[in-house]
Amino acid sequence: MGQTLFVPREVLEGEGRVAASPDTVKRLLGLGFEVIVEAGAGAGSRLADAEFEKAGARLGKAGDAGGADVILKVRRPTREELAGYRKGALVLAMMDPFGHEGEVAAMARAGVVGFAMELMPRITRAQSMDVLSSQANLAGYRAVIDAAAEYDRALPMMMTAAGTVPAAKVFVMGAGVAGLQAIATARRLGAVVTATDVRAAAGEQVASLGAKFVMTDALKDASGEGGYARELTEEEKRAQAELIAGHIAKQDIVITTALIPGRPAPRLVTAPMVASMRAGSVIVDLAVERGGNVEGAQAGSVVVTDNGVKIVGHVNVAGRVAASASLLYARNLFAFLETLVDKEKKQLAVDWEDELVKATLLTRDGAVVHPRLVEAAAAAEGADDEARAGGRRRRAAPAGARGASRKPATRKSRGEN
Repeated sequence: MGQTLFVPREVLEGEGRVAASPDTVKRLLGLGFEVIVEAGAGAGSRLADAEFEKAGARLGKAGDAGGADVILKVRRPTREELAGYRKGALVLAMMDPFGHEGEVAAMARAGVVGFAMELMPRITRAQSMDVLSSQANLAGYRAVIDAAAEYDRALPMMMTAAGTVPAAKVFVMGAGVAGLQAIATARRLGAVVTATDVRAAAGEQVASLGAKFVMTDALKDASGEGGYARELTEEEKRAQAELIAGHIAKQDIVITTALIPGRPAPRLVTAPMVASMRAGSVIVDLAVERGGNVEGAQAGSVVVTDNGVKIVGHVNVAGRVAASASLLYARNLFAFLETLVDKEKKQLAVDWEDELVKATLLTRDGAVVHPRLVEAAAAAEGADDEARAGGRRRRAAPAGARGASRKPATRKSRGEN
């Protein structure tokens, strides 16, 4: 029998995506895998169990993860899930490792070989594996749909016998994958669109979509590695803020998309800028899960300011288009997993020196191995060890001894938040 691949149902509340589709199940079978899909895994993406069975998968339960050689997920496995995985299993998912080094260390302790799909290098060979692009495309689209739903006016210009309805003015901040899709979607809906980015090369892409590019002369270019933007200097931040402050007050809808990998989201829209906007205006912050581009944004909420501006902070925006997002994400996973398999022998054959493997590998042989995470994960692991040791000491100490020497510890003094 070939090696086993398991696709679990996501346990994070509100996550409707799934890491496989009937199409990729057929392809995985062709690589020699026995494919097990947990019952109900595709329900949030309108993929019925019967569709997976028809494609050749076997329906299973969460406990089947324990016998799997490969586990495909959308989100990083929880510690509870890791307890049911076998050592040496390959786990492919969007791991969100930065800022969650303790969870990465937990993966290492569990002995799994963890790959972070969002760390895939942006090179030609890996385009079909780029989960950030596939998911950001849908997030950019959904951001405009969410903005239109909150906006109480029409987006396109409408000329009627009763008068003319002016087109909405939409301002997109950040012209990466999500931003460009937001521009394209807003244009299709008939809005007048402007956009800004700190990378000068983005200007041509913005113009090609029929939008106007806005950029301060004080900022020549802030392109960084891998197509991302670098962090701005203080002088550049001031110049960009002055430009935005003057422009944003005239906008009906603002969509912010700026992220710097491994760092908190840059603050682009301040409270005074929000206060300058008209009542009924809408801001959608796609970076809210990383701290937000917009002052006052709250993850998972739509905030209405005192001056009547709505700040939309939906989380997992790509997951709000789960049926489409899952199909794309499943193909991303298959494209990468295919490179880890010997197609003649139909067996896993990971080339640890492959640039794609080295870029995405987080944990192996019980250790955190990604160079950007080793030190932080070790510190997080040390803190975990200290907390566990403290818990053992508290449980071992006689109740009288705990009470005789000091007052009962509060939740905060025991390190519980």
